[in-house]
Amino acid sequence: MSLKKTKVHLISGFLGTGKTTALKSLMAQKDPNEKWVIIVNEFGEIGIDGAVLSDNGIPVAELAGGCLCCTAGAQLGATVQKMLRDAQPDRLLIEASGLAHAAGVIDELKAPPFDKMLEIAAVFTVVDPRQFTDPDYANQALYKDQIGVCDVLVASKTDLCSPEQLAGFHAQAAKLFPPKAKVAEVRNAQLDIRWLDIPVIEKPRYRLKSESLPDNTMGFQSEGYTFPAGCDFDGEKLTDFFNRLPQMAEGLVRAKGVFQVLGTWVWLNWVDGRWGASQVSWRRDSRFELIAKSFDADLIEKTLNDALEK
Repeated sequence: MSLKKTKVHLISGFLGTGKTTALKSLMAQKDPNEKWVIIVNEFGEIGIDGAVLSDNGIPVAELAGGCLCCTAGAQLGATVQKMLRDAQPDRLLIEASGLAHAAGVIDELKAPPFDKMLEIAAVFTVVDPRQFTDPDYANQALYKDQIGVCDVLVASKTDLCSPEQLAGFHAQAAKLFPPKAKVAEVRNAQLDIRWLDIPVIEKPRYRLKSESLPDNTMGFQSEGYTFPAGCDFDGEKLTDFFNRLPQMAEGLVRAKGVFQVLGTWVWLNWVDGRWGASQVSWRRDSRFELIAKSFDADLIEKTLNDALEK
């Protein structure tokens, strides 16, 4: 009989966005019948002191160091194992510091022995919309990492934003790929506890939303495909697939995907007659989307399946 896995939620975000307040808001709504444990970075703009949280009856561990996957990496693993062993919780909530590379934390929690103990549930990133729409922030690797890895993107400090800034946030968030399971505006970093159970598993195949298409009157065809995390793709076969796409899809307009290749995650993007590759922080699944005048959706799916490592 397989043991029930503990659901783990990472709460990420840049410095000063309200991660600690967001975590406290979830704690205030906790079902008394659920067992939770919490890990937080010791250094934060507010900081959570274990003594303060002890009133909630939730075990809390503080880790020193600004980055869970770097400075505190070994300590994180030992702390998680101890808390799982001692408390046998239903949920583990981790508040990463504003300097944490969120994808690295997810990688560690998905690796043995944690892959048998933990289920990576909804991952949250809390942002200030004023920063989110500022290229000086948006182009930083750390900031992009935190945005890319999450399932739920939360805009906090909305009372300090203009209507134009909030509209810009939603417009930019709608263009993210892979798309988020939820994009939300909150005041004072108050999260809805129901968001912890937002479904994060996509259908194997799906149609793109109509607003994604260049012009619905021109008869464009679209399709999306997902593959579970843990399924590695062969890099050479993926390269060949993207090279052959213009022949496989008549009138190709756009093709993009994130793929797990040899344990790493890469973004492949075909636009304006050429494609490029870069690393990406997404960890939920591999997926591919394309828009073209005409293509055989089943053939595309078969070709992608054939590109999986056997």
